[in-house]
Amino acid sequence: MKTIKASEFKARCLQLMDEVAQSGKPLVITKNGKPVSQLMPYRPKPATLFGAMKGRLTVQGDILSPLNEDWEVLQ
Repeated sequence: MKTIKASEFKARCLQLMDEVAQSGKPLVITKNGKPVSQLMPYRPKPATLFGAMKGRLTVQGDILSPLNEDWEVLQ
């Protein structure tokens, strides 16, 4: 994760905001060598959780057929 001093951030604020928006990577702002803030790109939250992960997950293999393995509780 990229870090920047608070004084440098103050001088280049608008440029750094554009860079974070384009790259999608957060920026840690430090003061006296210690992190004090994090600039992250804005990602709007969906109105509902239903369908929020659509297109982000993939199913690999057959998830419906039995595993042909005995479970510990059945033994």
